[in-house]
Amino acid sequence: MTEKTTPTSAALAELSSAYRRWRSSRLGRITDALEQELILELVGPVTGLRVLDVGCGDGQLALALARAGARVSAVDTDPRMLTAARRCFEASAVEAELSEADAQALPFESKSFDVVTAVTVLCFVDEPERAVAEMARVLRPGGRLVIGELGRYSFWAAWRRLRGWLGHATWRAARFRTVGELRGLAANARLNVRAVRAAVFYPPVAPAAAALAPLDTWLGRHFVTGGAFIALLAIKR
Repeated sequence: MTEKTTPTSAALAELSSAYRRWRSSRLGRITDALEQELILELVGPVTGLRVLDVGCGDGQLALALARAGARVSAVDTDPRMLTAARRCFEASAVEAELSEADAQALPFESKSFDVVTAVTVLCFVDEPERAVAEMARVLRPGGRLVIGELGRYSFWAAWRRLRGWLGHATWRAARFRTVGELRGLAANARLNVRAVRAAVFYPPVAPAAAALAPLDTWLGRHFVTGGAFIALLAIKR
């Protein structure tokens, strides 16, 4: 394999620090809220369901799913992210099963989960086909997989590529994907795609985010091209 997309240790350290800065910024708060709203809408009701969040980062999505009534398991490859996620759950007095694991080799039995989520995970793995196959494997028949990824055609993708070329370890490692690529990954894992949506149509500038965020959900229902964040819902056959 000639292309290496897995982040190095430097990229992971940079990513951990970037999460903290991002969460504290106005642009980050607006953007995260739109992305999480879209993911939760596609996931649907989770009360009493067993849910796996792959690549959980600092645990914000996993926490939202647990608060919605799910029995949550969450994994990440970076122990620093898992430490942040544990602190997040402890501060909220909410329980979840957190463990260090690779999306390409999930440590769970087949047909274990009703829902699997994976947000900005495939852009950082060597073998996305294998990762999606693993997510499909641990889903029960009729279970839902919701993937959120960085779209290839957007202001944000151009900005991130430029930062990667200038030496930013995280964005040098990332691969941005098209809707067609995400559909192909789902089809190869024998999943039926039910919906594809997008979010974050504004440029990566806080005033633009504040001004255009009220229109973003409408745009995401009617367009995909131009969205910095693409979300796909697929069902296991």
